[in-house]
Amino acid sequence: MTETHTAVIDRIEEGIAVLVFDGENSPDGLDIDVAELPDETAHEGAVLAVTMSEGAVGTIEGRPDEEEKRRERAEDRFDRLSKRLGDE
Repeated sequence: MTETHTAVIDRIEEGIAVLVFDGENSPDGLDIDVAELPDETAHEGAVLAVTMSEGAVGTIEGRPDEEEKRRERAEDRFDRLSKRLGDE
């Protein structure tokens, strides 16, 4: 059965991207060679759609719109926290 999962590149170490997946029925994680990623996604924080079949990676596509949404939410949380800490 083919499934598509959302993953984020947590970090890149020595040419290996460490992916962390969202969702309950997703893999725990995956280490993949950066050369196998689309060029525009080969950076930490990139959001990916990873298609897998029986545990094997099929396709990997970038999700730049989702990446931007996540970045904006993180910035908003940081700004709110900074403001709250500044009020103390």
